[in-house]
Amino acid sequence: MQKVRLKWVKNRGLDHLIERTTSIRASCLLLDHLARLPASSPVPARSLARLQKPLGLTVPVLRFLRRHPTLFAEQPHPRFPTLPSFSLTPASHTLLARLADASARDAHLRLARLLLLTRSRSLPLASVLPLRFDLGLPFNFAAALPAAHPGIFAVSNNRISLLSASALPDDIAVSSLQRRNAAAIDSATYRALSRPPSSSSAPLAFPMRFPRGYGSMKKVKAWMDEFHRLPYISPYDDASGIDPESDIYEKRNIGLLHELLGLTVHKMVRRNAIRLLREELGLPHKFTRLFTRYPGVFYLSLKCKTTTVVLREGYERGKLVEHHPLAAVRDKVHYVMRTGVLYRGKGLSKLVLDEDVAEEEGTLDGEEFRGEGMDEDADVECFGMEIVDDDGPAVDEDDEGDSDG
Repeated sequence: MQKVRLKWVKNRGLDHLIERTTSIRASCLLLDHLARLPASSPVPARSLARLQKPLGLTVPVLRFLRRHPTLFAEQPHPRFPTLPSFSLTPASHTLLARLADASARDAHLRLARLLLLTRSRSLPLASVLPLRFDLGLPFNFAAALPAAHPGIFAVSNNRISLLSASALPDDIAVSSLQRRNAAAIDSATYRALSRPPSSSSAPLAFPMRFPRGYGSMKKVKAWMDEFHRLPYISPYDDASGIDPESDIYEKRNIGLLHELLGLTVHKMVRRNAIRLLREELGLPHKFTRLFTRYPGVFYLSLKCKTTTVVLREGYERGKLVEHHPLAAVRDKVHYVMRTGVLYRGKGLSKLVLDEDVAEEEGTLDGEEFRGEGMDEDADVECFGMEIVDDDGPAVDEDDEGDSDG
């Protein structure tokens, strides 16, 4: 298969979503952290400053806390009145309870699928922790999930392992692409009852959403047709017998990354988190090339001083296509954050948490953004397309660390 390199095209809509999700992520992690500390006294901001890098913040923690007074109440320290200190607001306690309830619904299924993607059905806890927010796992998942499902998970030597999948749903090891294809076939079968049978069937292909102009190129179409004709290897199947240098193995890797991103709540994950799983997932050392070579499947962003990968099909016009219950609660977190930004000290009196808030995910600060296709008409940073003999990416930073922790 001829190697194709499509250079990066900026998408402001998806970049905006990454910034929004990064802020929500920082707030949720700070809420978890503060909730575990003794409530007898507020927490000094300087003790939280070390969390700036793990939180992925591009501003100091103190500034972030003061920016959202509806979540974090600033109070004088009992011993040092001039020391900025913070505690949780009543709205924060309400949100924490809702977040815990939403994450408990299917967290064990998401963790089980992640472990099934690995070669040994186990992962170091240090590799799972950076994905805790993305997968919607509870804060104490390493203790809570094995305790709630003792026949499925076990933790030993700082590794979490999948003991057995027999107590899980039958389709636990079926990829989202396979389930979607099976549903399409069933639907097509019902529609074709009154028509003559066809001797051909559509190949199992990835949904493609190219930046405008790429998908209509003849060379790109020919390349993708050739790619889709390759056999699809389920990411849950053993791929040890496949040549790692073959095109089939590359398609297997695309399917694995597609499934991994599909497991996340917001259909995005930081590249550094994937790097920690690289060996267990069987990915090549320079796996970023897979994202840059298939921009119809993935979007690679450099926002928030880190590299984030987004599953393009996960969003339609700035909104999640598959809206997980946990994402709805996190939208409420964003609503509370935004209210604090708009009203500052009066924000708590403006909050409405007992009923739905008329806030769409695609709207931020009164400005609607359209997600896919937003910036392909104007203000595009497009560097063209190349048909190359090598597989070098336009963005290749696998050897360099990002600024996130």
